[in-house]
Amino acid sequence: MRLRLRLKTAISVVIIAVTVFSLAACDTYDAFYREFVDKSEETYETVKIGVFEPLSGADKEFGELELKGIELAHELFPTCMQKEVELIYADNKSDIYVAEEAIQELIKKKPAVILGSYGNVYSLVAGKYIEEAEIPAIAITNKNPLVTSNNPFYFRVCFIDSYQGVALAKYAVSSLGASSAAVMRPRNDDLAAALVSAFEDKFVLDSGNQAAIIKTVEYTAGDTDFSSQLSQIKQSGASVVFLPANETDGAAILAQAMEMDIDAVFLGTEAWDTESFMEKAGDAASLAVFSTVYDAETSVNSTTELFLDAYREKYGEDAVPEPEVALGFDAYMIAITALDKIGTVRDGDLLRLSLQYTVQYPGASGNITLGESGDPMKTVIIKGIANGQSHNIYTMEPAVINPLEAI
Repeated sequence: MRLRLRLKTAISVVIIAVTVFSLAACDTYDAFYREFVDKSEETYETVKIGVFEPLSGADKEFGELELKGIELAHELFPTCMQKEVELIYADNKSDIYVAEEAIQELIKKKPAVILGSYGNVYSLVAGKYIEEAEIPAIAITNKNPLVTSNNPFYFRVCFIDSYQGVALAKYAVSSLGASSAAVMRPRNDDLAAALVSAFEDKFVLDSGNQAAIIKTVEYTAGDTDFSSQLSQIKQSGASVVFLPANETDGAAILAQAMEMDIDAVFLGTEAWDTESFMEKAGDAASLAVFSTVYDAETSVNSTTELFLDAYREKYGEDAVPEPEVALGFDAYMIAITALDKIGTVRDGDLLRLSLQYTVQYPGASGNITLGESGDPMKTVIIKGIANGQSHNIYTMEPAVINPLEAI
């Protein structure tokens, strides 16, 4: 299987290399696919797309949110390659043992691509079967790096957590003009450690200052007194503090920072994008700036408007789509776009390559670029809080190089 994969990948690379010498007659990557890919006889009646989700059990609520986005996109765009798209459902029932059986049964039905699953563990269970079958899959909201690492057939449309550190560092330097920052982090927290590492690397790079991180302090999650750490932050003179805290700790830290008259912007993650965070922080919420995966009030591109219009037409003018719905919508749209490019459901490895070369796809949740890693570079919304309401204050678009231009 591995030898076969390497041979097919090598063939794909040769095909791409040939493209470089054919650009005069073939202006775009899409045109290249249409002209050069052997589509052999296609006798299937529908294009099958697998939906691998917890549609029952403890995680049903979140699986159904992802499904809502998939089905909305399917209603708007029910065809692919001039054939009807058939959604094939596999309920993993929020159970890792059922998930293993469900993914194998789904693969037997030969979908061209698989969407899901909500829940890192279910996608991790499915990963080896997906790779063996050479059927590309697109995770929607799960963020565990292990889902995509070392699996060339698994992609995702939601950024991994550490990417938020990159976005917040870029905001601090480019929008706030910060040349130095402090870090306040929870002890023994692997996720926070990854976020801090990403933030520090990007902040140092963008600021051009190797000594840009002027103070780092740690606290124990669940503590109620943060005065010692905040005193050190205040003495450092930092005007920007990166604080990858959960909503309870973050709110308590901000409240004490306001009491101590600390004049700084505290940067947090999407964990703060909740009404309960604002309630817990009270007036101190005004010190907070945080990243989020999706904001229904921010129009990033034409697909954002299309998605919102369709959602509100179906669920009511005042309906606000959850991030999971927007991401599910994007997963479906990226899948059918990649299939349209190659014009066949018979070659999973070629579809993998088509997904890998997705560049700046205008999705409902923002502009999305996939790559060999399977993890997207994409739009990140940075929000602030004023008068008890969060609002968009910065939209980060990553600097993306078209992979074809790098050959």
